[in-house]
Amino acid sequence: MSAESGAPKKAQIIPLKGGKCPICKKQASYEFRPFCSKRCADLDLGRWLDGDYRLPTNEAPGDAEAGVEDDD
Repeated sequence: MSAESGAPKKAQIIPLKGGKCPICKKQASYEFRPFCSKRCADLDLGRWLDGDYRLPTNEAPGDAEAGVEDDD
């Protein structure tokens, strides 16, 4: 029996598919995936919070909360 048989095996490192940061296009980091750094992750979060990723809609603001439906 060898000395290595009792040692725990190292986890296999699997590269990220695509591997590019969606903000700056640098190589993505496993720690901040899919981003390359905390800075890029924070920039993306800021864009979400500012509503930059919202989808356009035909509803007027407040229609969904009031339960107003347009049957025309």
